[in-house]
Amino acid sequence: MPKQVPVWHLYVPKLVTTLRQGYGLDDLRSDLIAGLTVSIVALPLSMALAIASGASPAIGLHTAIIAGFLISLLGGSRVQIGGPTAAFIPVVFGVIATYGYDGLVMATLMAAVMLILAGLMRLGTMVRYMPQPVITGFTAGIGVSIFSSQIKDLFGLDIATLPAEFFARWDTYFAHFDSINPAAAGLAFGTLALLIALRRYRPKWPAFLIAVVLATLATLLLKLPVETIVSHFGPIPREFPLPHLPTFDLARMRELLPSAFTIAFLGGVESLLSAVVSDGMIDGRHRSNCELVAQGVANGASALIGGLPATGAIVRTATNVRAGARSPIAGMAHAVFILIFVVIAAPLANQVPLPAMAALLLIVAWNMSEIERIRQLMRSPVGDRMVLIVTFILTVTVDLTVAVEVGVVLAAFLFMYRMSEIVALESHVDLVERDVDDFNTAPRTDQRPSLPEGVEAYRVSGPLFFAVANRIDDVLRAFGRPPRVFILRLRQVPMIDASGATAIGNLVARCRRDGIALIFTGLQPQPARILSDMGVVADGTTLRYAEDFAHALSMLAEADPQTTQASAS
Repeated sequence: MPKQVPVWHLYVPKLVTTLRQGYGLDDLRSDLIAGLTVSIVALPLSMALAIASGASPAIGLHTAIIAGFLISLLGGSRVQIGGPTAAFIPVVFGVIATYGYDGLVMATLMAAVMLILAGLMRLGTMVRYMPQPVITGFTAGIGVSIFSSQIKDLFGLDIATLPAEFFARWDTYFAHFDSINPAAAGLAFGTLALLIALRRYRPKWPAFLIAVVLATLATLLLKLPVETIVSHFGPIPREFPLPHLPTFDLARMRELLPSAFTIAFLGGVESLLSAVVSDGMIDGRHRSNCELVAQGVANGASALIGGLPATGAIVRTATNVRAGARSPIAGMAHAVFILIFVVIAAPLANQVPLPAMAALLLIVAWNMSEIERIRQLMRSPVGDRMVLIVTFILTVTVDLTVAVEVGVVLAAFLFMYRMSEIVALESHVDLVERDVDDFNTAPRTDQRPSLPEGVEAYRVSGPLFFAVANRIDDVLRAFGRPPRVFILRLRQVPMIDASGATAIGNLVARCRRDGIALIFTGLQPQPARILSDMGVVADGTTLRYAEDFAHALSMLAEADPQTTQASAS
């Protein structure tokens, strides 16, 4: 027998595994180059994501440093890059607008605990059960939300406070479109055009960094009257913030619970999706539960220094792989390089114009919209299309938490409906077949006339769960005249749940009340165990068990002597 792997092995970081397998100077050189490459992408992106979330750019940089380092140090993926991501923007913006920045810190700490508990409870594999229409719907909705949040900086509108709600935000935009700053709009769309051109003609170049640097130089040389990081947020501090605990308030924690759940959900789903993508690129295999624990620790540490929520970043992870990363040391190096930038080159970042950041985020929003995936899903069955559309609309107009909850519930009901459609209750019976032939797809001949008078038989095919349990209740009602013996063939029922067992129990009770002898054939181990646990057992009078259909026919005399007499006559 293979040796059982201890549970604690599920939580061994990939860094430990990599070092055990051997790690040389060539590996270190490749990881340092990859870390530097991905830090060049992460620098402007971390600042832009923080600005879009309603926080200062320094907070985005601090999050990328502390969370990015810990996710790589403790995570279960070999090449995962962590940090602030676009998925959190609408959630973080809404929490800050409603509860202030202290509320965001508390919600992130609560989410960190949830992620750690999810990892310890081994829920990491649950992400594979998330329906694709739900994922695509809320991801595309987040893309639209990001686009909606950037109109102010894109056009340089004179707006003091921007509402968090989608429709209120656009009402504010329309009310202030007479304050468009032509210099800001020109700089933003020029940066956007440069980003598109670089992505098309020089896809391997660091487009974000090049575009931001050139936009900053244009602002300084032309003395453009646009807002910059230093004019809007003040200078980026060179000092790294010290950890501090927020004030714990149970009433506030209850209010923040839905937001904390959303942060934990997004952090878990996006990190594991990113890990799956990176596995495909390096032919590896991540430890999902270890990754969740690492995400929890990283988010807790980020919150303690006043940072943003963080998770695995798919684009930065892919950049890391393409740059030649071989181990988690590349991700740790990327965090160190960002720290060096903050300490040495922060004054340069102070002059970055906000319209350039808005243009960068428009590209991020477009990437998140997944137009091709949406087109593909819109060719799927109508139920899946409905789940996609509802999730998308609720993400944009209401709230991400509500959108995911409703989307998952709709997808679950759709799944139950489809499962119920494939579960068959058949009155079609072949008297000469054995139950081992129930899986045979050859045409069967209905020999119902050969059944003795007063005997009825039905076959159930498929799992007997709550979505189809009511059909069991309707079986006896379908007969104009109740039979004396009813045979229910269950060989093709692989599982049964509490609702199915309750329906079976109700069937037994009705047969007992109406004097109908009931015979179950071919009962599988799981249904037999569930029925026994719920008190549905053979009593030799109302309910009997038979090995197969032939055995049930031989029991007819025992169940009801009149059937034998009718058959003989």
